[in-house]
Amino acid sequence: MLRRSGVGFGNLALLGLLAQSTRSQGSGLIAKPPMFAPRAKRVIFLFMHGGPSHVDTFDYKPLLVRDSGKPLPFAKPRVQFAQTGNLRKSSWDFKPYGQSGAMVSELFPHVGAMVDDLCFIKSIHGTNEAHGGALLKLHTGSDTFVRPSMGSWISYGLGTENQNLPSFITINPTLGHGGVANWASAFLPAVHQGTPLGSSGTPIEKATINYLHDPNDNSALQRLQLDLLKQMNTAHSAKAGPDHALEARIESFELAFRMQTEAPELMKIDGESEATRKLYGLDDAETAAYGRQCLLARRFAEKGVRFIQCSHAYWDSHSDLTKEHGRLARQVDKPIAGLIQDLKARGLLDDTLVLWGGEFGRTPTVQGNDGRDHNPHAFTMWMAGGGVRRGFSYGHSDDYGFYTVDEKVHVYDLHATMLSLLGIDHEQLTYRHAGRDFRLTDVHGHVVREIIA
Repeated sequence: MLRRSGVGFGNLALLGLLAQSTRSQGSGLIAKPPMFAPRAKRVIFLFMHGGPSHVDTFDYKPLLVRDSGKPLPFAKPRVQFAQTGNLRKSSWDFKPYGQSGAMVSELFPHVGAMVDDLCFIKSIHGTNEAHGGALLKLHTGSDTFVRPSMGSWISYGLGTENQNLPSFITINPTLGHGGVANWASAFLPAVHQGTPLGSSGTPIEKATINYLHDPNDNSALQRLQLDLLKQMNTAHSAKAGPDHALEARIESFELAFRMQTEAPELMKIDGESEATRKLYGLDDAETAAYGRQCLLARRFAEKGVRFIQCSHAYWDSHSDLTKEHGRLARQVDKPIAGLIQDLKARGLLDDTLVLWGGEFGRTPTVQGNDGRDHNPHAFTMWMAGGGVRRGFSYGHSDDYGFYTVDEKVHVYDLHATMLSLLGIDHEQLTYRHAGRDFRLTDVHGHVVREIIA
């Protein structure tokens, strides 16, 4: 009736509703169109596990230098992870970089040289003082329930650009503080869960995707085995009725088979030029591990993986902050800058969103003699490429860096903005489970349009 009446306009609306219904319950790992024109096609998340100190890296606080050693002139949070003392200035000097004049600590000279490509958000805040809850909040949007990872939501919303690779890969992920829940698909179809490449305890040069190689080296026989398994599962589904979990398992088996044709060669970096290897710091023992992660991220991005996470641990400096932050920053500074330069040179930065940060920041007040405690009330993250403004800084923490004070960006807002840059309305990306519609941002979140170019 709709097709024959109203010159077909009613039919157009019907088709739109049906398309949304298909998007909301489809489990296949196929390429899906974005909801509106995207600025980015993929995300590379450079995750600094443990919580780097924003006041020692990218959030310069002159008054913290002036008042170091004095008590904090306002109340500390009612709930704290542990007790801290007086204000403590940074161990590192800051200086302006680039045409934007962004202030960056001595810890990150290579990243500092890239500030005109970066968009700093200095008013991020979360809701959890502990690592486990804060990691889950950042990765899944919930610190109290098992929810799909943001990488899984992106995979579900956009599918894959390469049928022979997962849409979500996490490199050397942590097995603590939420563990696999940080890259799991939860109630979304299993094909959207993150594929781990190694773990935090695995040397990166030995990290691989488990069971990637056929032990019998007989793809024809393996194909027959998978076909038989698929026939049995399909027969079961025909009798028992539709089963999205079973369909997702079938698809995951098929993906695993197809990955054997492309993933092993993709993880070999021997063919990269000497100049590229030096750019990522692979010629230096101190930077080689994270440099390899960043180089793999670029290679995966080139081949159509939607969400790639590179994890680095462990920034939780309750003591020896000067020594530990110095060591950790040296490991990642050159590789991160190299990644941005390489993406830019290859024309990938325009449609690749790079996100850097940890699960929270650290207090401007001292813990012990040389440490800082967890601080979810204000911390800094930055983005690059993917449609964000370049050489730009958004939001402020207070004069000492304890609380956000204006242009506040909650973790939910970060998620909503990331999805928007990918062409996804965070309020429309839903999945019905247990009688209600779920989404990454739950009932919260707004897009921070001020940082979009």
